[in-house]
Amino acid sequence: MVNKLDLDGNAFGAHRVLEPAGALPQAAFKLDNDVDVLWRNEILVDVSALNVDSASFTQLWRAAGGDKVRVARSILEIVDRHGKLVNPETGSGGVFTGTVLAVGDALTGRARPGDKIISLVSLTLTPLKIDRIKEIDESTDRVEVEARAILFEAGQFVEVPTDMPAPLALAVLDVCGAPARTAEMVRPGETVAIIGAGGKAGMLSAQVAREKAGATGTIIGIDHPDGNLSLLESLGLCDEHLLLDATDALAVNESVAHVTGGRMADIVINCVNVPHTEMASILACAEGGRVYFFGMATSFARAALGAEGVARDVQMTIGNGFSRAHAECALDLMRNNPELRALFENMYAG
Repeated sequence: MVNKLDLDGNAFGAHRVLEPAGALPQAAFKLDNDVDVLWRNEILVDVSALNVDSASFTQLWRAAGGDKVRVARSILEIVDRHGKLVNPETGSGGVFTGTVLAVGDALTGRARPGDKIISLVSLTLTPLKIDRIKEIDESTDRVEVEARAILFEAGQFVEVPTDMPAPLALAVLDVCGAPARTAEMVRPGETVAIIGAGGKAGMLSAQVAREKAGATGTIIGIDHPDGNLSLLESLGLCDEHLLLDATDALAVNESVAHVTGGRMADIVINCVNVPHTEMASILACAEGGRVYFFGMATSFARAALGAEGVARDVQMTIGNGFSRAHAECALDLMRNNPELRALFENMYAG
């Protein structure tokens, strides 16, 4: 390994951008993923698993016809082309878990070799070199790998918690932005509709929404007929459970209107991993309400222009994967809710 101990890279990782000039790593077409070179403000990690973003994995899986070999080939081709894992169709990536191999001397104290960590920044901006894909678990979107990755000075990560299995922590932290933002948005007594409520982001958001809205609030869980709404029902978090295809905006609008007596939802949380669900979210929301688009399949243009087209005055928030204490918020949901944790352990750490 070559250590550039006399050189500080850009804190945001711009020194790793190969093209186009002037871009930051997330927007870059190609990154320098030479992991045999370490700048003094970088961390090198031996990666054991990728938790691919749900929207990205769903697209890769469908494009490959459910063939794991083809999915693996697609992932390797993407990383070879871009120096990072960024799905060209969804623009999303995921997070990783692994063991710290080396720490640049400018970051001494942030991590130590041997630390087991989970990244809190997207694979779409993370220099990644995959030597081998060992296994793909389509039920959890997890890809077991032999790989190495670079974390930049601004990159966030957490140590793998000692009080829960690493695969469980990885799955939860992959979507920790959703429950954290839900906690910030929901107030006592509000009606909250969660679209994609049967997924991991949806279930975590439902738990938070139930706690924040309280006994006077109403939680509506909406998921596809092929989804996991029955598992959500077993948790008893929602007052209403609707089996709906979220790409059918009118059906969602009519169903939410029915269960709310026409009042609609004060807040809509969209955790769906497929495109074209923006209008269902907007039409489920009350005039003057708020829509939070967490799903990476969201189109800003479809949301903004669609709301204009139906004359619906709603405040829309595009998901930000980072917020202060978002990791602890998600991990604490596992620590403080035994039934939710047991369900997640069965799904993601079995």
